[in-house]
Amino acid sequence: MSLTTGSAVARERARRSGVVARRVQAYSILVAWAVLILIFTLLLPETFFTLQNFTAIANSKTATVLLTLGLIFALAAGEFDLSIGAALSLGAAIPAWLYNEYGTPVLIGIAIALIAAALMGCLNALLSVRYNIPSLVVTLGTGTAVIGLVAGIVGNSTISIRGDWWNTVLAHRTLGLYTSFWLVLLIALIIWYILQHTPIGRHLYFVGQSREVARLAGIRVNAYRYSALITSSTLGALAGAFLLGNTGAVQARIGQFFILAAFAAAFLGSTAIVPGRFNAWGTVVAVYFIETGITGLQLLGLQAWVSDVFYGTALVVGVLVATLATRLRSRLSERSTL
Repeated sequence: MSLTTGSAVARERARRSGVVARRVQAYSILVAWAVLILIFTLLLPETFFTLQNFTAIANSKTATVLLTLGLIFALAAGEFDLSIGAALSLGAAIPAWLYNEYGTPVLIGIAIALIAAALMGCLNALLSVRYNIPSLVVTLGTGTAVIGLVAGIVGNSTISIRGDWWNTVLAHRTLGLYTSFWLVLLIALIIWYILQHTPIGRHLYFVGQSREVARLAGIRVNAYRYSALITSSTLGALAGAFLLGNTGAVQARIGQFFILAAFAAAFLGSTAIVPGRFNAWGTVVAVYFIETGITGLQLLGLQAWVSDVFYGTALVVGVLVATLATRLRSRLSERSTL
């Protein structure tokens, strides 16, 4: 065998190894999810593996899924949006407050909240893009300020819209699942198509990977960064509106309890389905994978603190797996070019 032939064979082996590694990583979370379900089913056959439990898991996390779907736009563009909790509080508390205080139709209240969240996203983008302040710092500040403002306006008591049509429609069950669940799946499908099959998605990922290279390629980097942060805030407020519709009652500071869950699911989801990218279906799977684990542990008798442990662990594991996978792909790519 000649040296040239040997090199070609080595490159082909490296290429195949890379393909296999990507496929294994893409669907490993689905295998882990199935194993997790099997374990809890064996441990809790009468309480875990029931239709009631699975529908409860699906229905309880629609707001988290939607919030995280918005977050991945910012993350894909290389931005960190810690104001998503404030956006969720806007979308949940403001419509309920307007409904109770002034009799404002909930749909109009939601529209007002979406506009307010979009303006917050504009402010985040302005400070981060134009003035070059790290988005992590900007969104931490604006998010904290906005949640404080919402609490100041609304108060700290629980606000209810139970019986309103928004609550009735979103909490209506079809095949045991809320209307909001089916709507979130539709939104996930649309986001998946945008990110994976349109120039908008390709350019957004390009911006997140290397702003300077993207700029040299003619991509309007700043416009994509603006759009990503505005989209993140707006979908965050929509997630709050969905939460309000599902539960019928919320508190002003509710959004701050969703931030860790969203980031954990986003990073864990970036290791699945489309490894190395923040993607829609990976996000959906990650949210329900985490919730399955939390539900199972709580049914075993562990207290509510287990959710914080699980979310924190999922975030660290997600980042670690993504980092190791990137290094592995780089090594395989180097071998294939030798």
